[in-house]
Amino acid sequence: MTSMSPAAEVVQRRHRAVIGVDTHKYIHVAVALDEFGGVIDAQRFAADRAGYTQLIDWALGLGRKLTFGIEGTGSYGAGLTAAVRRRDIGVIEVLRTDRRDRRLRGKNDTLDAENAARAVLGGQATAVPESNDGVVEMLRQIKVAKDIAVKARTAAMISLKAVVVNAPPELRETLQPLSKMALIDRCAGLRPGPVTTVAAATKHTLRSIARRWQQLHEEIKAHEVLLTELTGQLVPQLVAAFGIGADTAAELLIVAGDNIDRVRSEAAWARLCGVAPVPASSGLTTRHRLNRGGHRQANAALYRALIVRMQHHEPTRTYVTRRTREGKTKAEIIRCLKRLLARETWALPRPLRTPSRTAPTPA
Repeated sequence: MTSMSPAAEVVQRRHRAVIGVDTHKYIHVAVALDEFGGVIDAQRFAADRAGYTQLIDWALGLGRKLTFGIEGTGSYGAGLTAAVRRRDIGVIEVLRTDRRDRRLRGKNDTLDAENAARAVLGGQATAVPESNDGVVEMLRQIKVAKDIAVKARTAAMISLKAVVVNAPPELRETLQPLSKMALIDRCAGLRPGPVTTVAAATKHTLRSIARRWQQLHEEIKAHEVLLTELTGQLVPQLVAAFGIGADTAAELLIVAGDNIDRVRSEAAWARLCGVAPVPASSGLTTRHRLNRGGHRQANAALYRALIVRMQHHEPTRTYVTRRTREGKTKAEIIRCLKRLLARETWALPRPLRTPSRTAPTPA
């Protein structure tokens, strides 16, 4: 392997530029920096397909090798990120500008775009954006619909029980002893007749809420079928792992993203899930505290899987017994188990692994 001479590196860097982009709902502001951090140009573009093309053509017109640093690659910048990638140009995800820098320099769209470019140029921003164009994005969309339906179904049940509590005595005494599903079925079949009394109005309300609950329940089951099919095709080993069903597997896949190579190690995966141990030792006491960072939905997914394992998985039950004898609290044991489960999920085959998309070399 031949190494590039320092002089050749300087010549190569002179032909590079970093394009920082501050993304918004209707406009994107782009600033181009040269290899020394000097501002070449700044422009505003519409946040639509025509605007993406104009922005990329403007950047290519600089006649330099490009690297884009884009804020909000998972939201307002998702469309631009996909358009840049289709042109085989490197993209780096840039996080929000440092608050201290904002206080010192102020804030506007052009400054934010310039700061995004400088974060790439200085090496502070190195993350590869999620691709958002594969099967995991399909899972994400289905999961959004399912989660909304679950929240609405829960709200419907709470409202139904509240109406029962305040119903006329003869109706309340009939409905209160029923189980949840029996209550739903009974209320859905009520016949209020003409709404001329409080009892009739209450029956009308109960029937309406119960039927809404049933509709949401059927919708959720349809979403679960899709999630089961997709996760079963993508990661059958993960779905088959004890305590990890389709919903938990989908959550973990969504966190990892389609281009799972952006999570480059098992330790990085643990940090992303918020289960990497945080030392909190002092003197003769050795312990680790709760990690409040990472992706909280992924952390919750691991927790749900562990609760199942602690109740029904014999190796996990044995581990809990042993660590309890060692003086660990239940919370500490769960934190240890979360870390072990993160290691286990990382070690499973990952069929979504795509050809490596490493971060491009900063200009």
